[in-house]
Amino acid sequence: MVKAYLIDLDGTLYHGKHRIEGADKLIRTLDEQGIPYLYVTNNSSRTPEGVAEHLNGMGIPAKASQVCTSAVAAAEYVAQESPGAKVACIGEDGLLKAIDGAGLELTEINPQYVIQGIDREFTYAKLTKALRWINAGAQFIMTNPDLQLPSDDGLTPGAGTIGAAIEAATGVQPTVIGKPSSIIMRSAIHRLNLRAEDVAVIGDNMRTDIAAGVAAGCETLLVLTGVTTRDNMDGHIQAAKARPDHVFEDLHKLIEWLSQTTGQASKKG
Repeated sequence: MVKAYLIDLDGTLYHGKHRIEGADKLIRTLDEQGIPYLYVTNNSSRTPEGVAEHLNGMGIPAKASQVCTSAVAAAEYVAQESPGAKVACIGEDGLLKAIDGAGLELTEINPQYVIQGIDREFTYAKLTKALRWINAGAQFIMTNPDLQLPSDDGLTPGAGTIGAAIEAATGVQPTVIGKPSSIIMRSAIHRLNLRAEDVAVIGDNMRTDIAAGVAAGCETLLVLTGVTTRDNMDGHIQAAKARPDHVFEDLHKLIEWLSQTTGQASKKG
């Protein structure tokens, strides 16, 4: 039986600044039933506080403690592997604060790790620094592999595009933290203090959300509210090399399923 949920954001609960129909009801349903959940996002630019503020602004209840970003997961990954490590950062406020919060030492002199996320002020000079740090032996950590990001005026390059430039310059593949990697999911599962088989992932993207959930050993719930649709699902399943456990046309269908499964579990109890 599912005891908790890991919920994707963009494409699952909202599109940009617009809430997807049923998103607020989904969270209220989980709250009313006392089912724990975390919001899991590949976004590395926002802090958990910033993500929670964005959600609350759309009428979706959220606390910073319920948010797991790729930046926080990346910093925690390094801190667990090497507590207090010297770290160079290519990224924005969300990543810088995550590094500080994990007790890592931010430096540009002989870093042990280079943690890279989205950086909308990325330059040739920063690429040169990353090349030299990594060539000198620093481990290359990338928050998330997203190549493109949607914006109000069109697509913009994502953290994965910057990471691809660093990989091309150094010849070193990064350790990827965010979806479709299982690392961010394992970080969230650890925070819930549960086993992977007791957790389900809710997401709209076969190639990131569902693939990460499968890799982590979780049950997976695909909602057709964003990237993956009925028309492209077969291709996405092939690309992800994974298949969701359940598919829902929209969030209302998911809520109905949640209510039914919770009710059945209560009767058994």
